Amino acid sequence: MEGGFGEFGTGGGAGGKLDPGLLMEQVKVQIAVANAQELLQRMTDKCFRKCIGKPGGSLDNSEQKCIAMCMDRYMDAWNTVSRAYNSRLQRERANM
Repeated sequence: MEGGFGEFGTGGGAGGKLDPGLLMEQVKVQIAVANAQELLQRMTDKCFRKCIGKPGGSLDNSEQKCIAMCMDRYMDAWNTVSRAYNSRLQRERANM
């Protein structure tokens, strides 16, 4: 199982020794995936509550437009906050 939990952090055929660099990269990827899933879930929840008055079998045109605009605004706001946060972290690291 390539890249799965069976080889988590191993150096391939290196006798099962842990490769800290590989392990760190795998953890970073898992964190990024978890963050993306949480972002998508929050965005879906908020936009559904805002845009869908009466859930049914399909979305009408106004609900579709509302969801599209809500998701665009949510992503724009998230990107703005993320850039500001990363910028602040970089400034603080530079001052250490």
